[in-house]
Amino acid sequence: MIVSLIVFVTIVALALPSAAIFIPFTLLTGNVGPLYAVGSWIARIAIRVAGIRLRIEGLDRIPTGRSCIFMANHLSNLDAPALMSHLPSRTSVFFKRSLMKIPVLGYAFKLAGFIPVDRDGTVEGAQLAVAYAQRVLANGLHITTFVEGMRSPDGRMLPFKKGTFYLAKDSGAPCIPVSIYGSEKILPAGSWRIHPGVAHIVFHPPIDPVNYSTRDELSEAVRAAIASGLPEWMRG
Repeated sequence: MIVSLIVFVTIVALALPSAAIFIPFTLLTGNVGPLYAVGSWIARIAIRVAGIRLRIEGLDRIPTGRSCIFMANHLSNLDAPALMSHLPSRTSVFFKRSLMKIPVLGYAFKLAGFIPVDRDGTVEGAQLAVAYAQRVLANGLHITTFVEGMRSPDGRMLPFKKGTFYLAKDSGAPCIPVSIYGSEKILPAGSWRIHPGVAHIVFHPPIDPVNYSTRDELSEAVRAAIASGLPEWMRG
């Protein structure tokens, strides 16, 4: 737990003064870029302090000048900060709509282009989220999503949720499959104890939704790509 405590203290020591400067700046100017950049920087510093080494492959496969949808498997709470802080430009994510009600922070989420999602499972709610996400892509942001919808409890790939593939087919945005492994040992599901080690992030070549006649075919193509970058026992 000593490593976890050191990481927590590091994050707090960096985040508090950064928030004091960049949150008011964001609220006054409407420019969330500096706040996002410093958040990514803090995440990278915390990862190094934790003794975590990231081995990243395939960044050169990400197309330039296009908004993409990054689709990754999910093993650990480490996955999101490790992945998002190393993308070449700003990304949006899906998050619970209720978080929009948090004073100041909810407004910052809105400025960041984060996509609010109702967890009621209604068709109308899903359609609103997809429409919002299409506007985010049109504004030049990427979208990052963990397509299983939750962390795998044992490391094996879970069935994929369908919502992101509706978005991909409707928007035509390139899908970038991302394989993550090793993080399940560093920060296991259900634990906050950090174990120093190596985590792997593999970016695969873009998959164009136009080349697939159905969402299910697109989902299978993304799944096959993610699986190809994982150890065999994780492929489900």
